[in-house]
Amino acid sequence: MGSERNPLIIQVDERPPLSLLAPLSLQHLLAMFGATVLVPVLLGVDPSTVLLFNGIGTLIFLVLCQWKVPAYLGSSFAFLPPALLIITKYGYEAALGGFIASGIVFILLAIVIRKTGIAWVDVVFPTAAMGAIVTVIGLELAPTAAKMAGLTAENTDFTTYAIVFVTFAVMIVGMTACRGFLRIIPLLLGFVTGYVVSVLMGRAVFDPIISAPWFAFPTIYTPVLSVPSIIIILPATLVVFVEMIGHLKVTETIIGRDLMNDPGIEPVLYGKGISTVLSGFFGSPPNTTYAENIGVMAITRVYSTYVLAGTALIAIAISFCGKIPAAIQSIPGPVMGTVSLLLFGVITASGVRMMVDARIDLSQPRNLVLVSLILIIGVSGASVPLGLIELKGMALSTVVAVVLGVFFYLLDRWSVNQEPGC
Repeated sequence: MGSERNPLIIQVDERPPLSLLAPLSLQHLLAMFGATVLVPVLLGVDPSTVLLFNGIGTLIFLVLCQWKVPAYLGSSFAFLPPALLIITKYGYEAALGGFIASGIVFILLAIVIRKTGIAWVDVVFPTAAMGAIVTVIGLELAPTAAKMAGLTAENTDFTTYAIVFVTFAVMIVGMTACRGFLRIIPLLLGFVTGYVVSVLMGRAVFDPIISAPWFAFPTIYTPVLSVPSIIIILPATLVVFVEMIGHLKVTETIIGRDLMNDPGIEPVLYGKGISTVLSGFFGSPPNTTYAENIGVMAITRVYSTYVLAGTALIAIAISFCGKIPAAIQSIPGPVMGTVSLLLFGVITASGVRMMVDARIDLSQPRNLVLVSLILIIGVSGASVPLGLIELKGMALSTVVAVVLGVFFYLLDRWSVNQEPGC
């Protein structure tokens, strides 16, 4: 296309010189770093493990997609609600078994799409349903972030409020008033500023960082096969599946190439599935394409997959620095909780934006039923026990969305062959 000849754009297959490649790759790392390390912190696992396998997973993804899809695979937030539920009941190792099953499902979905096409996705997941489910993800996680920040404690002190206020203020300014590079790293700005304020107010601890070694192998966790965990994880798998398709469509609009046909959705799903299976076997949660990195490409107009590969190599390299996970894990709760609150709020708003962009008309009874039921069931605390497992929150909302989507489809098919009227 015409954009391929624009000298101001670095296209997908172009390799920038090393002097430019390194800072461009680092920029992508900084954009996704705060979000991707937040997932292991909330799950209580080693951030270095996640950085290592996100980097390896990204390289696998780029290779399987024939270096045609510029994307970075960071930690997926869609798996947080079910994973936290599983960890509470069965432990993190059982959650890993569910993560591996999720990767296998992605591989199977690639095979199914090769045979059937992708039209059935709109039947199972109408846009109104997807927007509502993404909204539920953010709302369901918000209480966890508020508790971490100390905002739901019975006796919250002035120091906590001060740290929360300054951290919020810096991130808001970064997102709204800053320009260029600073605008794409508001979470990182929040982490750094909040940490500095915590130091000044005597709430930061340096001993773990000082005592940590410069070089250390990431922690390896052993997965355990758990049928209840697999069942709880599966709804999140479907959510991420649709999310990845959406990211792919956004990316192809930005870079001006038809990625749905070349290389196609199948290698994208294979890349995601294989990287998730590998991550699960060694202790890392599932990954997904990151909107943060898509945003970086939109702002910089640098689409080179070599830049994303450089980002992956940097992530792998720093995962072996023992002081990095020590520094991440020593971030005070008010700072981590405040950053999480904003991030989960953005996730909630992105779900609303999906519905707005798709021009979902809530005056239509079908859309109103989908959105209202998914939202209210997702945040009400309602649960459905199924033997050894319990569906609640996002998982239960996803099941409701699938059932309603299929019901409306069958209703339309039935109406075609019947007389008008109920």
